[in-house]
Amino acid sequence: MATFSLKINGKTQQVDVDPATPMLWVLRDHLNLVGTKYGCGIAQCGACTIHLGEVAVRSCQLPVSAIGEQAITTIEGLSPDGDHPVQRAWLEHDVAQCGYCQAGQIMNAAALLKSNPNPTDAEIESAMNGNICRCATYLRIKVAIKTAVKSTAKS
Repeated sequence: MATFSLKINGKTQQVDVDPATPMLWVLRDHLNLVGTKYGCGIAQCGACTIHLGEVAVRSCQLPVSAIGEQAITTIEGLSPDGDHPVQRAWLEHDVAQCGYCQAGQIMNAAALLKSNPNPTDAEIESAMNGNICRCATYLRIKVAIKTAVKSTAKS
């Protein structure tokens, strides 16, 4: 076991865990931040997506020892009151069906728009490829991202 000081959602938190513990389990089991979901455990589905700095990463295969000083943002920290443009667009377009993958989808979309504020359809599809939605709401996801682009451009 080792003690790690992590900056998560703007707050510094201490955890005492094995250095190989994936961030997903640090978040869920040790810090009770359960918005980040377990999907596949092999970094292939995207349900566990968080931001490391401003980059979307899969937390199920990211050991806590690899974090260092980098800031982590989870779905709980994306917006204090759920009004991030991507979150608003998700609601506007009723993207979620079962909702299980949606935190990862939203985190990936938010990172895309942070790095590319006006992505083309092809860039959206490329960036979101690999975030699996078992309910197949991919068309609504794409439309919501385009709405978030428009919303961001207005503000």
